[in-house]
Amino acid sequence: MELLHKTQATIAKDNHRFRVINCGRRWGKTTLAVEEIKGKALSKSSRIAYIAPTYAQARDIAWQMLVKELKPIIKKLNETRLELEVMTKDGGTSYISLRGWESIETLRGQQYDLIVIDEIASMRNFNINWQEVVRPTLTDTKGEAIFISTPKGFNHFYDLYNLENKDSDYKSFHFTSYDNPFIPKDEIDKASKELTEDRFAQEYLADFRKTEGLVYKEFDRDTHLFEEPGFEGEEFRTIKVFGGVDFGFTNPAAVYTIKKDKDSNYWITNEWYKTQQTDAQIADYVKALNWNECYPDPESPSGIKELVDKKVNVREVVKGKDSIRNGINVVRELLKAERLFISKTCINLIWELETYSYPEKKSDRNEDENPIKENDHALDAIRYALSMESNSIEKKTHIYRPPNAGFSNRF
Repeated sequence: MELLHKTQATIAKDNHRFRVINCGRRWGKTTLAVEEIKGKALSKSSRIAYIAPTYAQARDIAWQMLVKELKPIIKKLNETRLELEVMTKDGGTSYISLRGWESIETLRGQQYDLIVIDEIASMRNFNINWQEVVRPTLTDTKGEAIFISTPKGFNHFYDLYNLENKDSDYKSFHFTSYDNPFIPKDEIDKASKELTEDRFAQEYLADFRKTEGLVYKEFDRDTHLFEEPGFEGEEFRTIKVFGGVDFGFTNPAAVYTIKKDKDSNYWITNEWYKTQQTDAQIADYVKALNWNECYPDPESPSGIKELVDKKVNVREVVKGKDSIRNGINVVRELLKAERLFISKTCINLIWELETYSYPEKKSDRNEDENPIKENDHALDAIRYALSMESNSIEKKTHIYRPPNAGFSNRF
């Protein structure tokens, strides 16, 4: 414990099964991670994994520090695979492996006593991979997890940070860069003058802010989310049910059902967001939805053929030079006009809306540049459907608002 500063020690002493650490840059998250791994490995025979966004980052961030700290008790070292076997206090063996999130599928079927996940806010498809791949590896052992990151907008890390309000297994911690006594405060003060207010607050104060360069900045959880609108009765009256499909296998497939009401408002009622799905499996799911119209990704002819073979009413999605930008504008205008509403259950769509962004602005950047090609599977699916179905934004008239459409802040 002597290696840790005060706020690191506070976390190390905590006994919650899942600890979520929201911290500013240079607070000392790698030191804490290594000490937690070392402590677990020494105490008894354990299987431990450290996961960074990429394999290269896992090597660069934690490998050398782990090897240095554990050198006296290392029994076996594989630098190519980033794996260690170390001796425990009672003469047993602990196994430590470092992995990249891009190859998270390799964890399927394994068991761990401790998993440390670093820089979670930067990890793609976190929710689905945590639920389907990582969380099951802790079930048999009743293993622990430590989640560490600096914020990146209101994405999955924000939701994870707030889980302590719903699940007593979780405990969240918030510390800024100023909480590291070994970092000169004048250096942090200098950064505050060089960065924008939002960027400094996010990177150094670990404050959740909207991502800079956000594409769908009009999206607001209080305004655009609903629970159960009750799609019946004259005040609502669904006149059309359709949807969008973005095919995927390694990347998730995304399927969204959209209901259009008599006032031309659009309600996204459910999502299907899964990896390892073949075109045939996706087509079977869409067929069962019984949509009036289906708008699939036009760049997947094999997927479209599966839909057509199953007699799904496939409609053409036109992709051209400006189709991405034009489709984005359609969705933005619907959000701005308060004519697009999203079910609270569509957690992956909400996450993508809050993380999809343009490249960092540079003096020579073309203002018409498309967004970064990531965090967009759900957004592509709804863009195909809404841009083709809604060729023009009609003037807003009556909007049906269910009694529970509004929410207190964020969930």
